[in-house]
Amino acid sequence: MIDMTVVELSRLQFALTAMYHFLFVPLTLGLSLMMAIMESVYVMTGRDIWRRMTLFWGVLFGINFAMGVATGIVMEFQFGMNWAYYSHYVGDIFGAPLAIEGLMAFFLEATFIGLFFFGWKRLSRLQHLMITWLVALGANFSALWILVANGWMQNPVGAVFNPDTMRMEIVDFMAVIFNPVAQAKFVHTVSAGYVTGAIFVMSISALYLLRGKHRDIARRSIAVAASFGLASALSVVVLGDESGYAATEHQKMKLAAIEAMWHTEPAPAGFTVIGLPDQATQSNRFEVKIPWLMGLIATRSIDGEIPGILDLVERAEHRIRGGQLAYAALERLREDRTDVAARAAFDQHWADLGHGLLLKRYRDDIVNASEQEISQAALDTVPRVAPLFWTFRIMAGIGFYLIAFFAVAFWLVSRDRIEHSRRFLWAALLSLPLPWIAIECGWFVAEYGRQPWAVEGVLPTFYAASGIALKDILISLAGFVIIYTGLAIVAAKLMVNAIRKGPDVLAPPAHDEAPAAIDDTVPDIDRLGLDALDPAPAGRA
Repeated sequence: MIDMTVVELSRLQFALTAMYHFLFVPLTLGLSLMMAIMESVYVMTGRDIWRRMTLFWGVLFGINFAMGVATGIVMEFQFGMNWAYYSHYVGDIFGAPLAIEGLMAFFLEATFIGLFFFGWKRLSRLQHLMITWLVALGANFSALWILVANGWMQNPVGAVFNPDTMRMEIVDFMAVIFNPVAQAKFVHTVSAGYVTGAIFVMSISALYLLRGKHRDIARRSIAVAASFGLASALSVVVLGDESGYAATEHQKMKLAAIEAMWHTEPAPAGFTVIGLPDQATQSNRFEVKIPWLMGLIATRSIDGEIPGILDLVERAEHRIRGGQLAYAALERLREDRTDVAARAAFDQHWADLGHGLLLKRYRDDIVNASEQEISQAALDTVPRVAPLFWTFRIMAGIGFYLIAFFAVAFWLVSRDRIEHSRRFLWAALLSLPLPWIAIECGWFVAEYGRQPWAVEGVLPTFYAASGIALKDILISLAGFVIIYTGLAIVAAKLMVNAIRKGPDVLAPPAHDEAPAAIDDTVPDIDRLGLDALDPAPAGRA
C-alpha cells in the first residue's frame, strides 16, 4: 500500500523549494528587461546617468540571479530523490525541455551576465548593449522551456504510453512545444515577472525619493517602471484570461474547483465573486454571483457550457472503468506480447490508464476493485475547493489593484508630479510584496488545482513518489528548511546592503570617461519626457 505520509511530505518539500525558488525568478525576468531598456536609452543618448541606472539595478539583478540559480538546481535533484517513479514514467518527455533549458537558456544567461558586469570598459557601447539584451533573452528562454515542461504536466500532449517499455514516450515534440497550456502559461508568467520587476524598481526608487536621496536616478527609474509596469499589468490580465480559456478546454476540474461550481449551470454560467464553499455538503453556504460573466470569460460565448464538479466526478468514474480495462489488457500483454486481442483492447482504452491507476491507492489488483473503491477514486479527482477558490481571488484582486496603481503612476509621471506625491510614494513602497503574493497564489492554483495528478490524467501524484523511508524525507525536509532559511537571510541582507549603499557607490559617475558624440538625428529621449523630471542640468556627464 502507498504510504501517504511520505507522499504528502514529498509534496510539501517540493512545494516549499519550488515556491521559494520562484521568489527570485520573476524579479530576474523583470529586471533583466528593464536593464536592457535603460541601457538602450544610454546608448541612444550618451547620457551617463542611464549607464549608472543600468549598472545599479544590474547589481541587484546579479544578487537575485545567483540566489535563483542556487535554489533552482536543487529542485531538479528532487525528481530523482523524491519522485523517482515520475522520472521513470515520463522522464523521456519531461526531461527534454529541461535539457534544452540548460543548454540553450541557462548557459546563455550565465555566460553573458559575466560580460555584463566586467565588459563595460572592454566592449563598445553597442556591444555591451547586445550583451545586456542577450542576458534578458536568456532569462526569458529559460522560463519558456521550464514552462513547456510544466505545461505538459497540465496538458500531456504529443506522447503515448508504450506497453513494451511501460513508460510514456514522446511522439510529437512540436506538439509538446506548442502546447496551448504551455504557451498560455509562458506569456502569463513572464508578464507577471515584468510587473514584479517594475514594482521592485518603483518601490526602491520611491524609498529614495521619500528620503531625498539619489533623486536623479530615482525619478528616471520610476518613469521607466511606470510605463513598463502599466503595459505589463494589462498584459497579465489579458493573458491570464487566455490561461483560463485553456483550462476550460484541458483542465475542466481545476476550473470548476476554482469557481466552486458543484453543478453544471445553464449557459452562460455566472461568476461567483465571493462565497463559502463546503466540500462536505458539496455546496456553497453563501455566494454572491455575477450572471453570465464566467461563461463569457471561460467559453467566450453565450451558449458554451462549463461542467460542474459532480458531473466531472461521474465522467471520472467512467474513465476509471476504462482504465481497469486498459490495465487488464496491459497485464495480458506483459505475459504475451503477441496477444492481438489484448493489444487491441489496450489501444482502445490506454488513454484511461491513468484514471485506473487512481485505484492503486486502495488496492493493488485494480481490475477487481469494488464499486465503493471506484466511487472513492472518482471523488479523489476533486481538489480541495476552498483554498483554490480564495487563492485565485486574492491573485485576481492584486492584479486589478496593480493595473490601477500603475495607471496612477503613469499619470503622475507624465505630469511631473511624482516626487511631490508623498502618499503615492508610500503606496509604492508598501506595494512591494504584492506581486510576489499574487505570483505565489498563481502557482498554488496551477499546481494544487491539478491534484490528484502529477501529470494530468496520466500519472497520480501518490503513484509518482519514490518509495523512500519516512525518516529520510523528514531529514531532507528539515535540511531544506534550515538551509533555505539561511539563504533567505543572506539574500535579504545582500539586497538591503546594496540598496542602502545606493547608486553613488555601486554605480559611480564615469568622470574619466568623455561622453560620446550624439547624432542630432537621434531623438534625445531625456528631453522627450524622461529628462523633464530633472530640469536642472547640473551633475550630468
